[in-house]
Amino acid sequence: MRFVAPASSVVGHIGLPGDKSISHRAVLLAAVADGETRIRGFGRSLDTEATVAAVRVLGVGVDEPAPDELVVHGVGLRGLRVPAGPIDCGNSGTLMRLLAGLLAGHGGRFELTGDASLRARPMDRVADPLGAMGARVETTAGGAPLAVEGGELRGVEHELPVASAQVKSALLLAGLYADRPTAVVEPHSTRDHTEILLRHAGAHVARRGRRVDVRPTERLSLGEVTVPGDLSSAAPFLAAAILLAGSELTVHEVGLNPTRTGFVDVLARMGARLTVLHRRRAGGEPLGDLDTRSSELVATRVTPREVPRLVDELPLVALVAGLARGTTTVRGAGELRLKETDRVEAVTGALRPLGIHILPADEGFRVRGVPTRPRGGGVVRARGDHRVAMLGGVAGLVSREGVRIEDDEAVAVSFPGFFDLLEAVAQRS
Repeated sequence: MRFVAPASSVVGHIGLPGDKSISHRAVLLAAVADGETRIRGFGRSLDTEATVAAVRVLGVGVDEPAPDELVVHGVGLRGLRVPAGPIDCGNSGTLMRLLAGLLAGHGGRFELTGDASLRARPMDRVADPLGAMGARVETTAGGAPLAVEGGELRGVEHELPVASAQVKSALLLAGLYADRPTAVVEPHSTRDHTEILLRHAGAHVARRGRRVDVRPTERLSLGEVTVPGDLSSAAPFLAAAILLAGSELTVHEVGLNPTRTGFVDVLARMGARLTVLHRRRAGGEPLGDLDTRSSELVATRVTPREVPRLVDELPLVALVAGLARGTTTVRGAGELRLKETDRVEAVTGALRPLGIHILPADEGFRVRGVPTRPRGGGVVRARGDHRVAMLGGVAGLVSREGVRIEDDEAVAVSFPGFFDLLEAVAQRS
């Protein structure tokens, strides 16, 4: 159990691990590309290391010349081989769902498994549409382990009942192997890192409104990928800087893909002082430096349409709303109940004992803000969820009595050095 003491402010300049979502996708696409791909800025974590291990057991060579750099020796679009045993996806739903899409185009039978948390997450949402394309996908009572038998795939038009970048990506990857174009129609736009990387690799991908089309292809070639800093990893530091008086924090080279900046937009709407400096692009992805100052906040409403753009940051929205003036509501966030934990209940259970006035709802929560530091002094039980553990760290800094975090090591799933960096910028008088 870790204790995070209160801080007077957060001050400094920080860099962050590479974006986890892009790191996953870069490794998977590099594995089935032709030739060598160099990935710079790779975001190393338990989740992304599971992706590297997975492609290795599928016959792909991966060199690691530096902690944040990989060289992937691609085997071509149809070159993955059937391993001797199950492929362990660890805690990563992104890996399991996207890899299922790639393997649907390969002959043979592949089994995907993971830890207890991942095995409890829904996989029929990807199994059913892949089955409609011609793959045979067997779940275990709707979850993992998952068995994929690839084959001749048919291009389909699939309308997602729930906005999901993971399911969309799985179908686009399977569409590379289909006999005709494949289309995915989203209820709301989700992160588009897969589409950006596919275009970078030479695939034909087009978006028209909520519809994304991909054509079959024979080869991919990435060459080099530069991964920007992870905005989801930046979010806890942004929240702390905004909530603690006297804070001045700059986060450098962070990804600013508009499908991911919902948290920044919500903070700005609440009155946060956030400035983007040095905007630029790397590999088709926008990035920049975020300069953040302490701010007085007012309540807001987060709508269902916004949720896909900040679903990972909604626990932090709850904390920030707890210190704003007025009542904040979040609607249309039912996906939170299907994450590593039921995040609606986990966040409510974590924040209420610390003095945050939060009420859960079926698809979100309601927070009555009090613009003063919460008392803290309680225990945040992360329950194996990295986002809840990071929430506890920020809550400890902004509280009056500090916070104890149970299962704090869960942060290693996405950000192994999180608590060290948090302490490095925390000022205590």
